[in-house]
Amino acid sequence: MKEAETPFSRASPQQSLETTSAGAAQGPQSGAIHGDSRWNTRNLGLRTGSDLLSAASAGGLVAPVITMIDRAIIENASGRSPLLTSLRTSLTTLLLRPHQFIISRPFFLIFTLYTGTYFSANTLDTVVSTTTNAPASTITAGPSKFAATSSCNLALCLYKDSQFTRLFGRPGAPVAKIPAATYALFTLRDSLTIFASFNVPPLLAPHIRESLDKATGSLGLALRRHVDAASAAQFAAPAAVQILSTPLHLLGLDLYNRPAGSVRWSERSTKVVREWGPSFLARIGRIVPAFGLGGVVNTKVRRGLMKKLE
Repeated sequence: MKEAETPFSRASPQQSLETTSAGAAQGPQSGAIHGDSRWNTRNLGLRTGSDLLSAASAGGLVAPVITMIDRAIIENASGRSPLLTSLRTSLTTLLLRPHQFIISRPFFLIFTLYTGTYFSANTLDTVVSTTTNAPASTITAGPSKFAATSSCNLALCLYKDSQFTRLFGRPGAPVAKIPAATYALFTLRDSLTIFASFNVPPLLAPHIRESLDKATGSLGLALRRHVDAASAAQFAAPAAVQILSTPLHLLGLDLYNRPAGSVRWSERSTKVVREWGPSFLARIGRIVPAFGLGGVVNTKVRRGLMKKLE
């Protein structure tokens, strides 16, 4: 399995932004700031447009499946519709009335969420390549990119969740204000996913690589040939953290659907435990396109467009 590329992944030495000292030794194309402080402003407008186009391409690709899954989880939690029934209804609409699905508010919210996240990563790369006189296709890595992408993703995701919770809450119930506790739980949920997506894989990959090296026989040989440790860690970590984030998500939804004081905590716990299994699997199903496929598409489309503009 080849290493997955995401707008948040660690860039290769050839792609990532080099330090100033290394750049001075390697020449003006290394991405370092030189004494003449020249900026790479060539085709800057087209480069910005390419950033948006590649982000929108990735966002449009992953939005349909994530829209269906997110809607199904919330409708199941509110009692509006069982999870599988909701998925089947959404899929039927997508296949038979795609225009109706694409112009719907849920699709627009998901499309905006992931297009905005990818665009924030792309824009940071363009800003850095411009101010450091680096090639337009430069891909950066480090704390600044993590801060930019995670902040954008968290803000957009909280807004999306607040809207989905209202759209697909209890049938017949009046639209209510989202409780502060629900926002807090959603924030903690997303922080865990972001941490698992960007911080855990570099720590987990060496252990996976060590296990692959110890595997013996034909199976071990096949695993070493086809499984990349870093790529496996990139998918496994955010998927595994859903064990913890799923109950936070379900509890936040329940606090909205059944406000504090209306039911006992034992009843809430029973509901969360009962719905944890299907919701856990569904949330894993949305992680793969969101943090894997979409990132690969965004990176490859952007690189291809930027190479033509260099």
